[in-house]
Amino acid sequence: MASFHVADASEYLAITGWGIDDVKLAKKAWVFVGQQCKKFCISPVNYEFEVHAMSAEKLPFILPAVFTIGPKISAIGDEQADKEELQAQLLLYAKLIAPLHHNTSHVHDLVKGVIEGETRVLAAELTMEEIFKGTKTFKEKVFDRVQLELKQFGLFIYNANVKQLVDVPGHEYFSYLGQKTQQDAANQAKVDVAEARMKGEVGAKEREGLTRQNAAKVDAETKVLSVRQMGQGQKEEAKVKAEVQVFENAREADIAAAKAELAMKKAGWDKQAKVAEVEAAKAVAIREAELQMEVEIKNAMRQTEKLKAEQLSKATVQYDTQVQDSNALLYSRQKAAEAALFEQMRTAEARKAQADAKFFEQKMAEDAKLYAKQKEAESVALVGKAKTEYVASMLQALGGNYHALRDYLMIDSGMYTEMARINAGAVNGMQPKISIWSNGGDAGGEAAAGSALQQVAGVYKMLPPLVSTVHEQTGMSPPAWMCTLPKDGAAN
Repeated sequence: MASFHVADASEYLAITGWGIDDVKLAKKAWVFVGQQCKKFCISPVNYEFEVHAMSAEKLPFILPAVFTIGPKISAIGDEQADKEELQAQLLLYAKLIAPLHHNTSHVHDLVKGVIEGETRVLAAELTMEEIFKGTKTFKEKVFDRVQLELKQFGLFIYNANVKQLVDVPGHEYFSYLGQKTQQDAANQAKVDVAEARMKGEVGAKEREGLTRQNAAKVDAETKVLSVRQMGQGQKEEAKVKAEVQVFENAREADIAAAKAELAMKKAGWDKQAKVAEVEAAKAVAIREAELQMEVEIKNAMRQTEKLKAEQLSKATVQYDTQVQDSNALLYSRQKAAEAALFEQMRTAEARKAQADAKFFEQKMAEDAKLYAKQKEAESVALVGKAKTEYVASMLQALGGNYHALRDYLMIDSGMYTEMARINAGAVNGMQPKISIWSNGGDAGGEAAAGSALQQVAGVYKMLPPLVSTVHEQTGMSPPAWMCTLPKDGAAN
């Protein structure tokens, strides 16, 4: 059979069994056959300890502490994520801690073990001086570390009151430190009393001197203030007079503007009155003409009715004739208008065709110019590319020797010939320096000139004086692969 269970305000129901995968927490629920329901209290509990710890210098001390610990539940206004996290913490508490509530000492020992362990680890990292001077920071670190460890059991520290650090019997560090502080305070008080007496005597002398200085300063400032106030009064009086004059001028200007505006409005009103009179007279004349026209129409209608009976057939024939004549005239005029319109449309189309042809001709000319420029640019680019490839291939063929490539290009382009021509033109008509050289042969040598080796040797003997002469007259040096010129200018 099912039974309905309700928990108190400080309790929760933990339901397990049939239809529940793990544990179900609720404040009220139906408990069916095959299910088990246990109530557990969520009220915080106070735990009081005296933690024995030791500093980094291995100095023992006692840390009295009171912790208020219990599971944390969600409150109204919490975010959904926070509620889910708190529900998971409460489930941990129901599984791990709630079953031990009947054995209070077990929970006490668990909490004490966590607090003592974290306190000892933290104290071992600090010196006694750091612990004493940073007591607040030390307590906060203990609180944070203990909270982190208790969270895995679903417990939350609501309040932590860490009392003053206490000495272990036989290790009176804090008492000695307190005596030292008291002695330092007494000595400092004596120093402060002496400094206060000295400041009092010096202050009395300074006060007397300042009184005299202030009296003289007040007299001088009083004289300056009186003169300044007189000048300020005169300035304010002149300022008020100027403002009064400005106000009067502005008032006169406003009056003149109001009068001008009134005159303009009067003129407008007169104009409107005259216009209204003229329009009324015209309206009367128009109405009289309309009435006269109506009278004439009625007379004409009466005459028409009178003559209609007499000349009905004649009028009908005449009317038909006139209608036909009118239709013929209208038709001829419509055809003439259509012909003129057609002629104008043909003329407009011809002009448009001429304009299109001219535009097309101009466009084709511009396209031809653009195409020619594009082709010219492409040819220049191709020539440049060919020259680049030619220079690169020549440089590669010469083994990367830039100077040899330069000399070859100068010889190939005829630069030396052009330079010789320019130099010859420069000395034309002058008496240049003439160098005459020979290969050292004589009459006997001429007889032996048949030998090919002697002819080649003669050519090589002619090169040094030839290169020296070119260098003297043009300043140009021979290629490095041919020969070199020493400092005196003679070729080697």
